[in-house]
Amino acid sequence: MLRRCLLATIGLLASMSVLHAQTPPSPPPAAEGPPVEAMEEPLLGDHWTYELRDEITGDLKSTMTHTITDVSATEVSIRIATVGKNDSGFQTYNRSWDMVGGLWRFTPNDGMGIRTPLEIGKSWPVKSTAFNSSNGTSLKISGTSKVTARETVTTRAGTFEVYKIETSIESRNANDATKKFLTEQQTWYAPAIDHWVKRATVNRFEGRVRDRAQVELVEYGRR
Repeated sequence: MLRRCLLATIGLLASMSVLHAQTPPSPPPAAEGPPVEAMEEPLLGDHWTYELRDEITGDLKSTMTHTITDVSATEVSIRIATVGKNDSGFQTYNRSWDMVGGLWRFTPNDGMGIRTPLEIGKSWPVKSTAFNSSNGTSLKISGTSKVTARETVTTRAGTFEVYKIETSIESRNANDATKKFLTEQQTWYAPAIDHWVKRATVNRFEGRVRDRAQVELVEYGRR
């Protein structure tokens, strides 16, 4: 379910203790700001186009368009078309944008989505299993996600009010627990388009960085 964020403005602290006459009163806590308007329910044909860059070399690796092909009460199916390739990939998400299926099948999901209402400081656990049908690899995944900031981000697609979500997960091979992968991901999610406008990912194996990548929104729209 795509939803309207329900953030409430942080109220001022109630009464304060009486301070020494020469001690100035403490300033009230800063307000987080009004709620960010969310996009309407997803529709067939909604699409988001991203550029994928290798953050180590700076090279543009691909341009991909995610297009909704099916919507149900619990899931959203996406076709991924990559510029220069004739074939398409397909992924299925729940209504919180946790991936359920694609090249990898997740039980219950990959945990990389959102948890509404979003607010700074909110966190949630990531725990799942994953299976790759093409090579038979099984993984056990655990970690956490946390909303760390509310920011304004500008890309070629426009300027967006976003929530920054930081995710850290550990993936272990189910058949060989010594094979451990660490992933750190930063997601800038914009309720106005119900999608991320940026995602930066760092993958490590045996403590060493294997890759750094970032996707950035360059266009979006409805059919």
